[in-house]
Amino acid sequence: MKIDLVMIGKTDEKYLLEGIDKYLKRLKHYISFKMTTIPDIKKTKNLSEDQQKKLEGDQILSQLQPGDHLVLLDENGKEFNSVGFAGFIEKKMIAGFKRIVFVIGGPYGFSDEVYKKANQKISLSRMTFSHQMVRLFFVEQIYRAMTIQKNEPYHHQ
Repeated sequence: MKIDLVMIGKTDEKYLLEGIDKYLKRLKHYISFKMTTIPDIKKTKNLSEDQQKKLEGDQILSQLQPGDHLVLLDENGKEFNSVGFAGFIEKKMIAGFKRIVFVIGGPYGFSDEVYKKANQKISLSRMTFSHQMVRLFFVEQIYRAMTIQKNEPYHHQ
């Protein structure tokens, strides 16, 4: 199985890039994981929130392939603890999905079309984090899920 993380806008902060890179290197030993950045929409000043979400949504949907399992990282999604999230990933592996695509949306969330196409929504927390920080948290949680599945000592109970 492959896991892809699609996100709107680039990561600017050096410390976040270093942290993400640390976990990307570790993940190579467990699973095929790819991050895809969709550039920020230009000239948003003249666009409504819905127009911006629609443009971002079209780009998100263009990243999908037939058979993908689309999971939105959304504040109203299902919450997991780390062991539960590891189980969630493992169930998708057992179900035979070739690729799970997780998406971090733009500042206004997702378009209706993206919500309709989504198979699931999950939330990392009830708290609000910057979209850039969520990237680091998510990549770390994927790594943690892999170590939990392998019964490795990274995660402590």
